Amino acid sequence: MQADTKSTDSPPSRPSLPRRFERFFINLADVAAFVGRFFREALLPPYEFKEIIRQCYEVGYRSLLLISTTGFITGIVFTNQSRPSLTEFGATSWLPSLIAIAVVRALGPLVTALIAAGKVGSSIGAELGSMNVTEQIDAMEVSGTDPFKFLVVTRVLATSFTIPLLTMYTIFVALIGAYINVNQNEQTSFTSYIQEVFGAITYLDIFMSLIKSIAFGFTIGMVGCYKGYHSSKGTEGVGKAANSSVVTAMFLVFIEELLSLQIANAIRGS
Repeated sequence: MQADTKSTDSPPSRPSLPRRFERFFINLADVAAFVGRFFREALLPPYEFKEIIRQCYEVGYRSLLLISTTGFITGIVFTNQSRPSLTEFGATSWLPSLIAIAVVRALGPLVTALIAAGKVGSSIGAELGSMNVTEQIDAMEVSGTDPFKFLVVTRVLATSFTIPLLTMYTIFVALIGAYINVNQNEQTSFTSYIQEVFGAITYLDIFMSLIKSIAFGFTIGMVGCYKGYHSSKGTEGVGKAANSSVVTAMFLVFIEELLSLQIANAIRGS
């Protein structure tokens, strides 16, 4: 007898995304869930006020010397670089206005954010990464403490509150450094310098700088916490978390700077 053979058709294969894109969307979903959990935990009690104040001290006061030096040098260097171009057109008197616009609109927030991303972002990523490696986060959960609220929420709020204050301080220090340079070369009095500076900037410039700084601070804190909280086990994971925090935060800061510039220009043009 001849056996009957049944031909079974295999189901058509579904088109699959490349592994790289699949990992990208999975990571994007994890980031969205992490950010959503932050807002949920930040709004619900209990509130860790003492830890938030301590983190503000760590982010703000301990970065003050580096921010002061960088802002002061930025003001002097930008003034020296701008003077030759204005001298060619006989417009040296516009130098304080040019400095004010550049420092308030772009240089102050951007320099502060980059310094904070390098110092604060790497510190947060390494600290949470080492806590993850040594299983301190798991121990906090066992002891009844919410590690996400105590470690993540406090640090993100601290960076969001402190970076705008550091930005205003950087702008002030940069303008002081620029004044010293202008006074030595053009013998401009402090009164006329201040009048030209505040005559060039608007409330929109100050408002956009504050909004940008809050966004920069939130981004730096969130990236550092996410990278450290999800770091891989082992000492190598701590280094990768710190390095990835800096690189990712700086990249996102530049993206946010570009977007804020387009929004500000659209508002000014309307």
